[in-house]
Amino acid sequence: MRVIQTTFESVFMKRFVLVIFLLSVFSLSSVFSQTAKPYQTEAKNITSAGLRSCMAYKILEELSVGIGPRLSGSPNAAKAIEWGKKKMEELGFDNVHLEPVMVPHWVRGSVEEATVIPSSGKEIPVAMCALGGSIATPENGITAEVIEVKSFDELHALGEKAKGKIVFFNRPMDPTKINTFEAYGGAVDQRFSGAAEAAKVGGVAAVVRSMSTRLDNVPHTGMMGYVDSIPKVPTGALSTLASNMLDSLLAVDPHCKIRIKLSCETLPDVESANVVGELKGTEKPEEIIVVGGHIDSWDKGRGAHDDGAGVAQSIETLRLLKELGLKPKRTIRAVLFINEENGDRGGIAYGKKDRPGEHHIAAIETDAGGFTPKGIGVSADSIAFGNIARWSYLFEPLGGKITKGGGGTDISELGKQKVITMGLNVDSQRYFDYHHSDSDTIDKVNERELELGAISLAIITYVLAQEGI
Repeated sequence: MRVIQTTFESVFMKRFVLVIFLLSVFSLSSVFSQTAKPYQTEAKNITSAGLRSCMAYKILEELSVGIGPRLSGSPNAAKAIEWGKKKMEELGFDNVHLEPVMVPHWVRGSVEEATVIPSSGKEIPVAMCALGGSIATPENGITAEVIEVKSFDELHALGEKAKGKIVFFNRPMDPTKINTFEAYGGAVDQRFSGAAEAAKVGGVAAVVRSMSTRLDNVPHTGMMGYVDSIPKVPTGALSTLASNMLDSLLAVDPHCKIRIKLSCETLPDVESANVVGELKGTEKPEEIIVVGGHIDSWDKGRGAHDDGAGVAQSIETLRLLKELGLKPKRTIRAVLFINEENGDRGGIAYGKKDRPGEHHIAAIETDAGGFTPKGIGVSADSIAFGNIARWSYLFEPLGGKITKGGGGTDISELGKQKVITMGLNVDSQRYFDYHHSDSDTIDKVNERELELGAISLAIITYVLAQEGI
C-alpha cells in the first residue's frame, strides 16, 4: 500500500511541476509579447519575405541584363523608362505615370584611344575613355608633351610651362579614408574641372587618373564640365595602371608625349521622363515619402550597381509592402529619376514640379550600390532626427543603424525645400572598383546584399508612413 501511495505522489508531483512550468512559459510569452517593441513584427516579416524571394535581383536582371547601359538621351534610356512604367503597372502600384523632362544627349562615339610616346619613339597604347560631355579631338587626334600635376594650384603655378601641353591630373583617391565616398569627393574635382583648368593655362587637352580605388586597366568615365568663357579642350580618363605607368615614365623622361583620339559629340536635347508609382496612403495620402534611385547610367558596363541596384530596391520596397498587405497611412512613392549622371534634370524637375495638395515629409535615395546595408543616414534638425533615430533598433538585426547625414543628388532639390533627406548607407569598399566602368555588371551584385538594402528601405518607409516625423 505504501508503494502505491509513493508512486501516486511521485506522478502527482511530476504533473504539478509540469503544470507550473507550462504556466511559467505562457506567462513569460505573454510578458515578452507585451514588451516587444513597435514594428519589430512587421520588420521581421518584411525581412523574411524579402530574403525568401530576393526579388530585387530578378528586377535588376530585367533592367541591367535585359536592357543594358542607359545613358540619358539614348534609345536604351527610353526602353528603360517604358520598362519601369510597365513593371510598376504589373506589380499593381497606384498612380503609375511618367513625368516628362528634357535631358542632354552626349554620344561617346566609336573612337577613344590614348598612346604614350616616349622620347625613344616606341609607342605604348594605354587604356583610356572619354569623359562625359567632352568634345572630340581632330580626326588625327592631339599629340603633345605631357605635364603631370596633383592639384589645380600646382597647375596654375606652372604658368607658361603648361602651354601647349596635355595636362595629366594624377591625384589618387585617398586610400586612408575608410569611407570611399569621402575619398572620391577629395579627388573628383580633377575629373569635372580638369579640362577647364588645363585650358586656362594654355593646355591643349587633359587626361585624368580614373576615380577608382582599384589598380587595373579599366578606365572609369564620369561627368566633366566646361566654362563658356574658357576654350573647350578634349578630356579623358586613364586607367589606374596606365596612370601609374605614365607617372613612372615622366620621372625619367619628362619630355614624353601622349596622343589622344576621341570621336564623342553632344547632340540636341531629347525628351525623356521620370517614372513614378506609389502605394497610396489610407489616412493621409497627401503626405508623401519618396524612395528612389536613378534609372539612367553611364554607357560603360551595364549600370548594375550604379544605379540599377537603386532602381530595383525602390521598386522592391513597394512590392514587399504590397505583398505583405501592409497598408501605409501616408503615401509611399517610388521615383525612378532620369539624368542623374550628367545633369540631374530629372531630380530638379521632380523637386520643382507644382503638386497642389501634396506635402513631402521625407525623401530617401539609394545610389551607393547594391552592397551590404549599414542602415539609414538622415539629414534633419535635431528634433526631427531624434524622432527618426528612435527606430534605429529595427535595423540592428540587419547590422545597421540610423545615423546623421544622408541624401543624394536626385533628392537635393527637395532638400532645398526643407524636406528631410535620407540615404541608404552601404559597405562602400568595392563600389569604386566598378563605378562608371565596364566592370559595372550584374555578376558583381550579390542577391542577398541587394535584397537586404530593399528590406531596409521597406522598413523605414513603412514606419515613417505610419508614424510621420
